[in-house]
Amino acid sequence: MAKYLLLKHYRGAPDPVNNVPMTQWTPEEISAHMRYMSDFADRLVATGEFVDGQALAPEGTFVRYDGEGRPPVTDGPFAETKDLIAGWMVIDVDSYERAVELAGELSAAPGAGGKPIHEWLEVRPFLTVPPNVTQ
Repeated sequence: MAKYLLLKHYRGAPDPVNNVPMTQWTPEEISAHMRYMSDFADRLVATGEFVDGQALAPEGTFVRYDGEGRPPVTDGPFAETKDLIAGWMVIDVDSYERAVELAGELSAAPGAGGKPIHEWLEVRPFLTVPPNVTQ
C-alpha cells in the first residue's frame, strides 16, 4: 500500500469544465457537493483506502521563523491565490494507477447546476524513506 495526497486547489490548474466559483453556488449545490465528497470518503473507508481529508477555508497566514528571540514573521511574500489549497484527502492504495483513478472520480463532484466540476486535482505520493539497514 502507498499513501497519496489528493489536493484540491482554489486555482492553479487549467480551468475545470464547470468553472463557477463556489461563492456563486446555491446552498443546495453546496450541499450536493459536500454530500458527494462525504459519500466518496465513506466508500473509501469501506474499502480501507481512506486515511483522512479536510476542506480548508480560503483565508490563511504565511509564517516564518525570523531568528532566535524574535517573533515569527506573518506577512509577505505571499503565494499567489492559485497556490492555495482548498482541501485534501489522504488515501492509502495499492498503486499509483488506483490513486489516479480515485482522483478522477473525485474530480466529478457536482458544482453549479448539479453538473460535475471536472476539476483538476493534484496527486502527490508521500515521500518514503528507505529502511535503515544495519550490518
